[in-house]
Amino acid sequence: MGYDVLTGEQREIRDLVRTLARERIAPRAAEIDATHEFPWDVVELYREHGLFGLFHEERFGGTGTGTLLSLVAIEEVSKVCATSGLILAVQELGSLGLKLSGSEEQQARWLPRLASGEVLCAYALTEAGSGSDSAAMRTTARREGDEYVLDGSKRFITNAGVAGLYTVFAKTDPQAGHAGISTFLVEPGTPGFEVARLEPKMGIAGSTTGELVFDAMRVPAANRLGEEGTGFRLAMRILDRSRPGVAAQALGIAQGATDYALEYARSRETMGRPIAQHQLIAAKLADMETKTEAARGLLYRFGHMCDAGVDDAELTKASAMAKLYCGDVAMEVTTEAVQILGGYGYIKEYPVERMMRDAKITQIYEGTQEVQRLVIAREMLREQRALVGAGVG
Repeated sequence: MGYDVLTGEQREIRDLVRTLARERIAPRAAEIDATHEFPWDVVELYREHGLFGLFHEERFGGTGTGTLLSLVAIEEVSKVCATSGLILAVQELGSLGLKLSGSEEQQARWLPRLASGEVLCAYALTEAGSGSDSAAMRTTARREGDEYVLDGSKRFITNAGVAGLYTVFAKTDPQAGHAGISTFLVEPGTPGFEVARLEPKMGIAGSTTGELVFDAMRVPAANRLGEEGTGFRLAMRILDRSRPGVAAQALGIAQGATDYALEYARSRETMGRPIAQHQLIAAKLADMETKTEAARGLLYRFGHMCDAGVDDAELTKASAMAKLYCGDVAMEVTTEAVQILGGYGYIKEYPVERMMRDAKITQIYEGTQEVQRLVIAREMLREQRALVGAGVG
């Protein structure tokens, strides 16, 4: 057995999630991908076993077991089905605004329902013309008495159409750039709210990704999260904590692809012996395993930092590094897995084809890899480091 950084209690919960993933979710993975239907049966499985509670404190009905274990759960599910892993990750993403900036009343109303899985949630920041550049968003929120009137749209929103609560960002001061963005809680039955379309996608096919439209939609001022103008800072704090959820999804995909390629290479024979014994295939497997384990180190490090209460400023770089490396490893490893299976890897009968398609999105959403590199470099430039070597100024 390999080195394990988890405690005994954490291993017990991990093993429960692993068993559920292998026995209940894995047999559904190909069908979820083929039908493009949101897997409500998987949601019910999570509800039944309290898995949504992994992301919440005990006072809100959660397990209070911390960030690391929640990332491990996403990883375990994503080994067999990236769509199902994403359901867990987005439940955390959509909840974080409430956790970080919600009033006691807002938290008491919503967090227990999110922890039980009674309500799914979504995070609505991206627009058609503003992905990485959130200051360019055009959705506005105009104050009228005790209400705000929202006009605009959001694009590429995960859980569109299935969420019962949306965390929506809009400009309360369109001239103020980042400082003019505010945050609102929106329920799908609100007049003026519409899910305009759902996108057909390359991967994570069972997850809904859609466009939200707000047409003179009125929400109570009590639904604003935090003060006006604090939305951008809140969005960045959320992403620092949610990007590792995508990293965990990517890591699970990479490990699942590695495990499948290994088993295939053990059983497939050419020239009288298993292809795993041919040096070129063995080298691929060795690189896949090593890079996946290195990615796990970065991800688990972030989980430990969160659970230790490390300051927000330190989480930013650690989060970006985990997301960057896990995403790149997932794409590289799944590509190699397809190569090891050869022609079989390219057909839908074998899961590595699906894993390769699913892996690509982990390099794009919740901040592209290019943005992660900018974040990492920016944080490096802020650090004060001891210089080594004579003549270095």
